[in-house]
Amino acid sequence: MNPHEQCPYQDDRVVIDPAFKADAPARYARLRELGPIHPAEFHLGLKGWVVVGHDLAREALTHPALLKDATPAAEALAAAGYVLHRPGVGLGAQMMEADPPEHTRLRRLASAAFTPRRTAEMAPRIEQIAHDLIDAMPPSGELDLVEGFNAPLPAKVIAELLGIPEEHHQDFRRWSGQALQVASPEHRPALAALHGLLADLVADKRRSSRDDLLSALVAVRDEDDGRLSEEELVGTAMMLVVAGHESTVNLLGNAVLALLQHPEQLRLLRERPELLPGAVEEFLRYDTSVERSTSRYASEDLELGGVPIPRGSMIVVALGSAGHDTPQAGNDAPAVLDVTRPGARHLAFGHGIHYCLGAPLARLETTIALRTLLSRVPELELAAPVDSLKWIGSGIIRGMLSLPVRYRVG
Repeated sequence: MNPHEQCPYQDDRVVIDPAFKADAPARYARLRELGPIHPAEFHLGLKGWVVVGHDLAREALTHPALLKDATPAAEALAAAGYVLHRPGVGLGAQMMEADPPEHTRLRRLASAAFTPRRTAEMAPRIEQIAHDLIDAMPPSGELDLVEGFNAPLPAKVIAELLGIPEEHHQDFRRWSGQALQVASPEHRPALAALHGLLADLVADKRRSSRDDLLSALVAVRDEDDGRLSEEELVGTAMMLVVAGHESTVNLLGNAVLALLQHPEQLRLLRERPELLPGAVEEFLRYDTSVERSTSRYASEDLELGGVPIPRGSMIVVALGSAGHDTPQAGNDAPAVLDVTRPGARHLAFGHGIHYCLGAPLARLETTIALRTLLSRVPELELAAPVDSLKWIGSGIIRGMLSLPVRYRVG
């Protein structure tokens, strides 16, 4: 088997470009047939390795020598103009870009404010937002479901949760979307604009605390770990805004597309809405919105899946691919969408110390949003051929730029 004939190789590596991302499930399937890890080229020409197999993915996500500290790769990152890991201009100074003991301190402080109780209390408001968005739709016709429902719901939820004033909602939604499209010219200006907005809001919350998550983050204190610094507060807020709602926007889109392509599964969920919490796990496994993990860097020479990895190498884990590379309960064919599958196994929220802090909120939002959409909109179908849909072309998020549908509100 010649990998150049079977996989999207250019020269000696996989190139993860817009064409790859638009066809990601099929491309990763071909890579898994060849092995669990491959040399890859990412956005901005950055070179490294992509892990596509489930077992090796779990190993990589907890490997003691694969760290968030980018120092060994600093020269290559600077040459490429990569800034996401840097405080002040990227998403640095927060727990996703930290290693222990700093990660432990940051996560403990963030967890003290972003509590399960705070998440659970959002349920009635999430449901109200979902109903309001459907009420705002014309009774029938065509619309882009991303702009009309999928994007504004989690954007409004995270904005209200953090305490972002209404007048800033449109700006922060636009900037957060652009911030994750790392190969676009809007990427760095969007990061700077979002950083400035959140820094101003942090200063405002210090002067006048309110009943919101950003005020709680300003106030939280641990007797051993002290408080979050100013840059850590802004970094944590940026992480929650960007990672905490863009992933849900696109999980909703991918889930709806999967259902429209599998009408028998859509019918099952309409008839048996009690299946929805388990179905959300299946959507996370089948076509998750966080296609790849954030980067890790080899702090020393090591071996991964039998492949020598030199110090300073960038490693990313294809989280979506991993969900198609492990035995599943129920219908055990990972390529099959099965909303009745019990306990779908996936790594959509990561694994180990960097497991997603916002996973409960993402599950809650997706369950409520889908339940409301399916109950209120009895007729829903694609209004464009699947192969004409445009996908996000760079970065770790997998999702559609738009999802044209024909619909009728009941």
